[in-house]
Amino acid sequence: MNRYAVITGKLPREILLLRGLPCVWGRCTFCDYIDDNTTDLGEIRRVAAAELAKVTGRLGRLEVINSGSIQELPLDVRTAIRDLLTDRGIMEFICESYWAYRHTFTATRDFFRVPTRIKLGVETFDDHLRNVVLNKRMVFSDPAEVARLTDTICLLVGFRGQTRETVARDIDILLRHFRYGCVNLFTPNRKSAALLDEDIKAWFRETYADLADHPTIEVLEENTDFGVG
Repeated sequence: MNRYAVITGKLPREILLLRGLPCVWGRCTFCDYIDDNTTDLGEIRRVAAAELAKVTGRLGRLEVINSGSIQELPLDVRTAIRDLLTDRGIMEFICESYWAYRHTFTATRDFFRVPTRIKLGVETFDDHLRNVVLNKRMVFSDPAEVARLTDTICLLVGFRGQTRETVARDIDILLRHFRYGCVNLFTPNRKSAALLDEDIKAWFRETYADLADHPTIEVLEENTDFGVG
């Protein structure tokens, strides 16, 4: 598994895939990323030390993901990341978090001492699709509530139950309410093959081809397109 990569397209940055403690939720119907989680603190620290050593800081921006939430990295690993940001002169940090940690977002940003963007996997703004089909356990009143917490979200396109209308609404909300976004085209895995909707994926590719030129929205055909995984 590759755990370090350099993204040279939009928002150039170095990216690391670390191992973290088990996801606090871990029941989303589409997610097998959590197979990389572990309760072995020694292994978490070993991977972190090896991958953090590869970071040069030459692009001034670092993203760290850990198949869960940044809060699920041990404190000493988060401290090592914070120290690395300072030592390498990195001016922007990007990480991920699950909804359950939303009340800690401000403290998380403050901890790293540089401008920190927290990616939130909303997947869709359709409540039924998000919480019944995908089992995200993520309830909010409206997009503005999410936008008050973060300016960066991830959407998922190409799963069963979506329609052209629900996808169009999601993209419209992304463009109107959020500064940054990552649109992931659904990649089936051992637990989610039945969720795949190729027709929606094909329609999205054609209809939203212009997102390729949007400076702050990334579209991933595969979940390994960032070079890690």
